[in-house]
Amino acid sequence: MPKVKFIDLFAGLGGIRLGFEKSFKELGFETECVMTSEIKPYAVETLSNNFNHDYFVGDIFNVDNEQIPDFDFLLGGFPCQAFSAAGNRHGFAETRGTLFFEIERILRDENPYGFILENVEGLVKHDLENKNDNIGRTLSTI
Repeated sequence: MPKVKFIDLFAGLGGIRLGFEKSFKELGFETECVMTSEIKPYAVETLSNNFNHDYFVGDIFNVDNEQIPDFDFLLGGFPCQAFSAAGNRHGFAETRGTLFFEIERILRDENPYGFILENVEGLVKHDLENKNDNIGRTLSTI
């Protein structure tokens, strides 16, 4: 059975990972998570109870590209508070909003086969230049 290696950034409770693993299993692929990144204590505890982690890192800002094992897919549910209507909508001006650029750094350096990113609906129209635009400047930057 072919194996797909992945990293799970801003893993939360592991929802993206569950869907990813289930889909690949149905297609006849084995999956292996080679690195998980999460900082929220309750999420770290939940992930530790529900998944095996050979390499669990905390803050992705503290992980150099050289420390990241080879992988085929990047999964990332980067923080949404900076883009959400329920948040303050400061976007890239807020530290949580800049975490996307950590994903970009890793993708550029590692050049994996693919990636899956998850955020909020508000990301699409965040920071509109004109009120009739379909896509905001934030998504254009991404």
